[in-house]
Amino acid sequence: MKLLLTLLLSVLVLPGLAQRARSLPSPADAPAQTARVEVPLDPSTDDVLVLALPQDTAVVLLLRRQVAGQRQPRYSWQHYGAGLRLRREVEITVPPDYEPQRLCAEPGVVYALFRAGSPAGRVLAVAYDVRGGQVRAQTFDTKLSRDVISLKAVGGRLLATVTLADQLHQTVLLLDVASGGFQFLPAVYEPLSTELTSVANRPAGHAEFVLSQSNGRKQRLLLKRLSAERGELLSSEYVQAESERSLLTAQLSPPADTSARLLAGLYALRDPRYAQGLFATDLTPRAARIDPSRPALHFYDFKRLRHFFDYLKPAREARLLDRAARREAREEPPLRWHYRLLLHELLPQPGGGYVLLAEAYEPVYAGAGLSNGGIMPLGSPYSYLGGMGQYPNSTFGVPGYSTGLSRYGYPNNRGLSGFRTTHALACGFDRKGNLLWDNAFVVESGMVRTGPEEAVQPVLLPGGGLVLAYLLDNELHYKRIQQSEPAPNDAKVELLTQLSQPTADPAAPREKVLDVRQPDVFPWVGNQLIASGFQRIRPVGRGAERQVFFLQVLRF
Repeated sequence: MKLLLTLLLSVLVLPGLAQRARSLPSPADAPAQTARVEVPLDPSTDDVLVLALPQDTAVVLLLRRQVAGQRQPRYSWQHYGAGLRLRREVEITVPPDYEPQRLCAEPGVVYALFRAGSPAGRVLAVAYDVRGGQVRAQTFDTKLSRDVISLKAVGGRLLATVTLADQLHQTVLLLDVASGGFQFLPAVYEPLSTELTSVANRPAGHAEFVLSQSNGRKQRLLLKRLSAERGELLSSEYVQAESERSLLTAQLSPPADTSARLLAGLYALRDPRYAQGLFATDLTPRAARIDPSRPALHFYDFKRLRHFFDYLKPAREARLLDRAARREAREEPPLRWHYRLLLHELLPQPGGGYVLLAEAYEPVYAGAGLSNGGIMPLGSPYSYLGGMGQYPNSTFGVPGYSTGLSRYGYPNNRGLSGFRTTHALACGFDRKGNLLWDNAFVVESGMVRTGPEEAVQPVLLPGGGLVLAYLLDNELHYKRIQQSEPAPNDAKVELLTQLSQPTADPAAPREKVLDVRQPDVFPWVGNQLIASGFQRIRPVGRGAERQVFFLQVLRF
């Protein structure tokens, strides 16, 4: 009874928020703010991890509360359903000296992976059944694993990409949550510098990994399919360019689409550290292709894209493209772009084909003495835009980041303090890898994160359009995209609390959001986003400030 009363007092759902928001000045195409939840938490003592589950119409939080007078924090799952209605809260037992590393999910089940500070190499997997509410925990004494880079679930088993005790290599750790068995998969044993992406094929019970391999001058990709049941190597194939181009990293199309197998990613010229453009290729089995010859690699230099340089001022963009055109007319080697981008997983389009979303980053240095506030100029000979897609957003911080800077080529003594997102590139491909359109979303300069993390999130619209959005402070910034058609980059809307908007009644209570920490957005069901973060809210006039963690539904 006491727990139920606490939950009722701690959760505030605002079903009428959309109707009240209509009176506020906002863009005509602004999303409706249809529901909101507030949980009284303090970011100085408490932490939250959020996982949005579109397939289960659920949002699951992993809460860590530090209770006054107790040394050990309390952990619990908090589960919300449609309309952000609280379904249940389930406490979980976590031994001392364990810290959460990653969340992942498969239909009906959410997993959290914890790592022990001592003894090193011990991890704890906690599974939460979204449909029944049951919790299962399993400890694994791996001895050799250290930081958890990424995590995927396939049929009750976890595939965790981890760094090893030598701090030089990474591998895949297979964890059977039901039996407690585990094994390191020798088929994936790579240097830390290797870029690695993966997709899970849950119906087939396997996962596919895309690994980069370099001889120091040129780079190719190696695709490996691994069984999630026993970890054995099922198949492998190389993808490489016959020209001087190097393939840096790529994403595979979702395995749920059995009619196509697209690989799309980044390529470089000579120097494998920097991306020159995009590539795509059709990997559909040869017997199923119309043209059974070797699949073609399609290359698209950034200068060939209509919107890649939209983040620059028009005069600078014109000079840059004019310089590239003059070199091409003189048959000189092309300009070398110094870009690296973080690739999102490929998004299937309703009418066929895929959208590749990539975010460009700049390193931010503390006290670097640079003229632009510690940010290296994008595209300069000295810029290095990290982006391996290995560190998704985490309120608990980036595991191993203090020792992981070498993954991005930055010495620890250079004062690297984070990465700033400059713009997001969206490209539409057909199933054969032909580029159909491109567009870009210019991001405000305040979007700085501790690691190369996904900041911009996509929302697929019913009519075939796309919305790109990110949360900065208390404002949702977004752009509606219809293929290559130009659109404003500055659309934004303020997140509303229960009493944040003005009313006709001067005596009505009002409040103001003073501060937002760890703001984030996640794609949810259909054309909806979930916004989250910590807010410090003060009533207008008299009243005490309050600290809350919020969830908010925004429907486009």
